[in-house]
Amino acid sequence: MSGFKCEFQLLEALGLIILWFFLSVITLGFGAVIAPYYLAKAPLNQTFLVDQHGGKLARLHVDFNLGQIIGHAVLWFILSIITCGIAYIFYWFAVVRKLINSSVFLPVNTSSVPAE
Repeated sequence: MSGFKCEFQLLEALGLIILWFFLSVITLGFGAVIAPYYLAKAPLNQTFLVDQHGGKLARLHVDFNLGQIIGHAVLWFILSIITCGIAYIFYWFAVVRKLINSSVFLPVNTSSVPAE
């Protein structure tokens, strides 16, 4: 069956959660505003387009850098303050939408990955 195959592992997710928890504590909560981008970006970057026989055709790559993340996060942070936190509920959906819209397919046999 053709479609998508994600090779993101549970231990990688656990490591990311622990990392971003400590970064959020160290930065007095500011890391929590940026964490959703990296938590959603990690499994997307390890997703492949596969053919009917399970062969990898292309790899999904989220082309969204730290500068873009900070710009988008600051806007939503301000909206969350203005709306007394209500906008934060919609923030996660906006993050996922932004990352999916910034995704591109790269051929599997290409070793060059765009710099982040």
